[in-house]
Amino acid sequence: RMFIKPSTALRNEYNEIAELCKKEDSPVFLTKNGEGDLVVMSIEHYTKREAMLDLRDKLLRSEAERLAGCRSYSVDEVSKRLKELIDG
Repeated sequence: RMFIKPSTALRNEYNEIAELCKKEDSPVFLTKNGEGDLVVMSIEHYTKREAMLDLRDKLLRSEAERLAGCRSYSVDEVSKRLKELIDG
């Protein structure tokens, strides 16, 4: 669900907007003169979004490397190598 409020609501309804962001785990879009202006979200939502975008970036880079012919390793190969490193 999308929540849209005028920018004046941020000043007049800060507590309600903060609660809405946290309760719904969703951003609130603020408008100024009828046009989109800002997005407000909880720190938790922002942190999750940044982590998801970071993971997406890593997956895209990994896929690009695979398509370019870079060496890849199976789970068994990685597990074996980690065990060797741990055991000395």
